[in-house]
Amino acid sequence: MAKKTDFNGQSDDQLSEQLGNLKREQFNLRFQAATNQLEKPSRVREVRKDIARIKTLQSQRTAATGK
Repeated sequence: MAKKTDFNGQSDDQLSEQLGNLKREQFNLRFQAATNQLEKPSRVREVRKDIARIKTLQSQRTAATGK
């Protein structure tokens, strides 16, 4: 699980790419859970929280620039 400080040093493009990767991983984890092949159930929660952290940081940056 990444901390907010881990994401602060990344550019907007890097955050968008990381968000895409996490959403893809979340999609795969949902399929694994549906077929009872999930090895680490706690990873679902970690990915969901990391996605929320990135989205929060993106919205804060957008609000700060006044877009």
